[in-house]
Amino acid sequence: MKENESSLTSLISAFGRAYHSQFDTPKIFNDYVAKQLITQTEFHNIEENMVQNIHYFNERIAEKYKGQPQKILKWITQIQLSPTPLARAAFCEKMVLNEMALGTRQYVLLGAGFDTFCFRHPELASSLEIFEVDSPATQQLKKKRLVDAGFEIPNNLHFVPMDFSKGFLYLGLTSNGMDCRKKTCFSLLGVSYYLTKDENSTLLEKLFAAVPSGSSILFDYADENLFKEKGKDNRVENMVKMASASGEPMKACFSYHEIEKILEKAGLLIYQHLSPAEIDEQYFKDRDDYLSAFETIHFIHAVKK
Repeated sequence: MKENESSLTSLISAFGRAYHSQFDTPKIFNDYVAKQLITQTEFHNIEENMVQNIHYFNERIAEKYKGQPQKILKWITQIQLSPTPLARAAFCEKMVLNEMALGTRQYVLLGAGFDTFCFRHPELASSLEIFEVDSPATQQLKKKRLVDAGFEIPNNLHFVPMDFSKGFLYLGLTSNGMDCRKKTCFSLLGVSYYLTKDENSTLLEKLFAAVPSGSSILFDYADENLFKEKGKDNRVENMVKMASASGEPMKACFSYHEIEKILEKAGLLIYQHLSPAEIDEQYFKDRDDYLSAFETIHFIHAVKK
């Protein structure tokens, strides 16, 4: 992502969630707010771009559904765009609500993008402080879209502009009302791939140096096969190529042992780990469409000792 430009991957992720909410059944994760944060022009342009580039994704599908743009769009969205954003959002949201039952009163979304948690859970306004951390450009665009859609920013939502790939600073959070003495839950969704291994490790250490025992994090990561696994209909290979072409290249993948060591170094224990097969079983079982768990992508819920 270039400086002063909002994140394209955030927009594409929101598109995938919005499409699923409108057109897919049954729902894996119903983000009914996402569509309101994407303009009609953007939605149309993404649809058109995907359909026009079907030959890039799959020649067989391009020929099979020639002249049927909605069938092509469904295939691309369900195969390529939606699976990981949907499943990780469902996983994360359930765990955040569970953490609240265990005493968490602060939720920090690192790389929040166009996340809509706060606006789908107005009932948490008095019980959970929410801090969205992202680049200034992405946050500026999101706030404009919220205003355009008629949303009011609630008092428990705090926008914290920060490029934490250049170094994480707690000052931005604490100056916006975060209390480091309180049990906190962090999410890091769709971010770990775009940081180096050292950047991931340093970020986790800094995050958990200041918060109390019992604080936690939810994140997804790519395993050691990221850059060699082609995946179903070449979707893993396509994901890597698309990220690079958008100016946000993927940089890091990990073995389970590496992730375990990084978390241990930050004082964290793995509470739950879902492999691609387990994600598929939990979120995509018995579907009759194209949706299935992405190869190489894992989910983690880790807690500070």
